[in-house]
Parts: sequence; C-alpha cells; structure tokens
Amino acid sequence: MTPEDLSIDYEEGGIKTTKQLDKVILSKGAWTTILFRYQNWESASEAYGEDKYTIRRYQKRNGEYTPRSKFNITNARQAKLIIESLQGWIDEA
Repeated sequence: MTPEDLSIDYEEGGIKTTKQLDKVILSKGAWTTILFRYQNWESASEAYGEDKYTIRRYQKRNGEYTPRSKFNITNARQAKLIIESLQGWIDEA
C-alpha cells in the first residue's frame, strides 16, 4: 500500500456517505500526512453537503497505514481563516 492508495471514501447501506473529492499528500514516510477535500451525504436533503476538509496522519507499520490523528475543517470560512493566518505568519518570517 502507498499513500496514493489511502482514501476517506466511506459507504454505508449502499450509499457513499463520505465522498472524497481530492487529496494532497503533504508528507510521506513512516508518518504520512494527507489533506483531503470531501463531502458528506445528507439524508434529509438526499444530496451531498458543502465541501469540507480534513488533515489526516497515518503511521506506516509492516506495509500498512494506520490512522493516528485527524483535524477536520468544517467549512470554507474556517479554511480561509487558516489560510490567512498561515500566510500572515509566513509573510512575517
């Protein structure tokens, strides 16, 4: 298995309840970090909701990747605040 094989797609009851839209591999190695863009199925509206983002860390042992931690970014507003904060810090450096 490679980091390229990792996905957060999840199916339950024949419905893909978490649909991965894209991913960026931030680091590889014994500890792999991936940024995913995804949508969740909302059964009330029978449609996928707004884009969400998650950063996941995996530990590789014996050729298998085990999820170890995650940070969820729940909406575009929060994502923009993170981007602005990081950009400000980088510009100061």
